[in-house]
Amino acid sequence: MKKAVENKGIGFFEKYLTVWVVVCMVTGILIGRFLPVIPDFLAQFEYANVSIPIAFLIWLMIYPMMMKVDFASIKNVRKNPNGLYITWAANWLIKPFSMYVIAWFFFFVVFRTLIPQDLARDYLAGAILLGAAPCTAMVFVWSHLTRGNPAYTVVQVATNDLIILFAFTPIVALLLGIGGITIPWGTLILSVVLFVVIPLIGGILTRSNVIKNKGEEYFNKVFITKFSNVTIVGLLLTLVIIFSFQGDVILSNPLHILLIAVPLTLQTFFIFFVAYFGSRKIKLCHNIAAPAGMIGASNFFELAVAVAISIFGPTSPVVLATIVGVLVEVPVMLTLVRIANKTKHWFPGEKVCYGPVEEMK
Repeated sequence: MKKAVENKGIGFFEKYLTVWVVVCMVTGILIGRFLPVIPDFLAQFEYANVSIPIAFLIWLMIYPMMMKVDFASIKNVRKNPNGLYITWAANWLIKPFSMYVIAWFFFFVVFRTLIPQDLARDYLAGAILLGAAPCTAMVFVWSHLTRGNPAYTVVQVATNDLIILFAFTPIVALLLGIGGITIPWGTLILSVVLFVVIPLIGGILTRSNVIKNKGEEYFNKVFITKFSNVTIVGLLLTLVIIFSFQGDVILSNPLHILLIAVPLTLQTFFIFFVAYFGSRKIKLCHNIAAPAGMIGASNFFELAVAVAISIFGPTSPVVLATIVGVLVEVPVMLTLVRIANKTKHWFPGEKVCYGPVEEMK
């Protein structure tokens, strides 16, 4: 019964996301190997190093996510802000830099005899992109599974989306520079405009217009549900196309997928416990602490993949590193959900915890 309750709220596709990623990987590799005319044809459609077909599919993934976020909730930031401080600190002051340190240590020290230095630098770049992009969509699922406060989670996600606009580019540029990777500033800024600014504005306008004309209940229960399959199709087709470009890299270095997964997984656990224990230290409710940990642990992998493709091209090993983040996301996050649910007694009861939680509603 407990397991059934825990899995409630996560859809069939999300639950088996790792399986679908593997299926897409195999399909893409087979296409690239036996039908190379397909990736060769798609490679012709580029503008400013951005693949137009992949950009379109990524918009299909990101746009519905932006519509789900109620940016009007930001007016509630001053009500019980401590959970937001934890989220912001973990996501922007710790996560990008801890990702860099952990990934660098494994790629250049622990795995130095297994990964050539040029590939290690590419994989590090992919890890940097993941580390600078905290989750914006799936965190609603993780929050639900840990009985998180939904209103507070919306505020946490909304403020992080706005911070991405200003912090993602300089943090990525800084860490890429430290890693000895050339920074194409123009492409990096263009990527943020294409895959954050435009979908963000579009999502805000669409949400506002639909709610104004049809009401919030219609938007949440009818309108937004129409985009569920669109997001799924966009993700699956994007992965197939990317893996069709990545076939040679994967077949030449099959072990590297596992090697990349190691630091990404360790980083996920690390940043979760930083936010989780930080929340416990200042006596926050569990229904705020758990989502705070989940936002940092989970990644906005759609953005990371999009920017990796824009900057380095769809055939780059950098893209492969970001895709491995997709591969490990669900099993690792479900593990953290179980940990959070089993440690709820570490936190004070909602009636005595720090801050007026219900005021966020």
